[in-house]
Amino acid sequence: MSDNPFASPEDLSAKAPDAGAPAAPASPSAVATEAAPQAAEPVVTSELVIPPASEVAVGTQTTRGRIGAGAVVAIAGGALILGAIGGFGAAFAYDEINGDSPTTPASAALPAANQHDSSLQVQDGSVAAVSAAVLPSVVSIEASSSEGRTSTGSGFVVRQDGYIVTNNHVIDGADGSIKVLFGDGTILDAKVVGSTGDYDLAVLKVDKTGLTPLTLADSDAVVVGDPVIAIGSPLGLDSTVTTGIVSALHRAVTTSSESGTGDAFMDAIQTDAAINPGNSGGPLIDGAGQVIGINSAIASTATEGTQAGSVGLGFAIPSNQVRRTVEELIATGKATYPVVGIMLDPTNQGEGVLVATEVEGQPGVVAGSPADKAGIKGGDVITKIDGRAITRSDDLVVAIRAKAPGDTVTLTVKRDGKEQDIKVTLAANTDVNFGDEGTTPQPAPSN
Repeated sequence: MSDNPFASPEDLSAKAPDAGAPAAPASPSAVATEAAPQAAEPVVTSELVIPPASEVAVGTQTTRGRIGAGAVVAIAGGALILGAIGGFGAAFAYDEINGDSPTTPASAALPAANQHDSSLQVQDGSVAAVSAAVLPSVVSIEASSSEGRTSTGSGFVVRQDGYIVTNNHVIDGADGSIKVLFGDGTILDAKVVGSTGDYDLAVLKVDKTGLTPLTLADSDAVVVGDPVIAIGSPLGLDSTVTTGIVSALHRAVTTSSESGTGDAFMDAIQTDAAINPGNSGGPLIDGAGQVIGINSAIASTATEGTQAGSVGLGFAIPSNQVRRTVEELIATGKATYPVVGIMLDPTNQGEGVLVATEVEGQPGVVAGSPADKAGIKGGDVITKIDGRAITRSDDLVVAIRAKAPGDTVTLTVKRDGKEQDIKVTLAANTDVNFGDEGTTPQPAPSN
């Protein structure tokens, strides 16, 4: 027999064994399940050898005939036809049972939204609910200069009659137009009511009433871990909402004015909510939708000449400071800050901060100042203010700036190795003469 599975019937006839030759032994791999009975001679029709029924028993193998390639194709084709008929019959039966017509196209529609599912509704106090309530009162600000320079930032409404608060550095140096963009798309011109580089705050006024002001919360009640929402226009993307927590309190942050009007000292709230350039002047909101601070600065790993971005270290001016300064700016156009009337020695490397004995020919304690009246002397080391430890000169400056003129603070002072508490009533910077410049000398950063 030929080993070629595609051999023709003529090849099979030519190579068929003699009828008298002994039959080939069964393949050793075939295992019969029962003894095969004596078989009759196969019937040959059209060169196709069809074995008798007795030779197709399960588990048996015969060598008395062989099916040609044409038969294989015919049988396979028949199987496909039967399979198709069987499949069609099964589908027809399924459609008849389910009432579907086989000619009806399948629908592409997806399940409709369940508008009545209470779990999908905005919950009171959620970020979505607070943001929806606050966003209409948050604005984008664009300030231009006569030199063609444009500064962008954020702000928010503090009075219904058109008063808006932002950072001083957003509008600093703007001698051209100042535009305010509201959430509804309205753009209005604004004028500067007052500003201060000392606190990095500014108040603008637009000619519109009936606005919805945001409420300034009590920032002294804020605790680390409180959830917060920052809203503003980072990189010009207005009405952007980010979330985080209060990461720390009383961070001593110093920022410099581009126009050289002086440094701003902030007793800042630190947050990990994403704050980027353009967020400046926007509100930091608590879970009740009240303002606990104004986003003003970020710490960044950016190198000189590259754009700074959020690394989760943002800083906001506390709302209590904002309230006092903004009210003063609206009333007078100017803002004061409290002082104790001392100058600090930046060379001190020890504990606390050292009161200078003399600076450029002037005593470290200004004559007639609150510190002088309270009995503080040059050479004293201030270690605490109101029980809070002081380790750097900036810590003391921002802690005092967070107060108001007329407030009383308790300074813990070490003198001749002994500590004592001294109460000092703060005065406004305009009421203390620090020399020819008339301003408080700024402490140099400690090493």
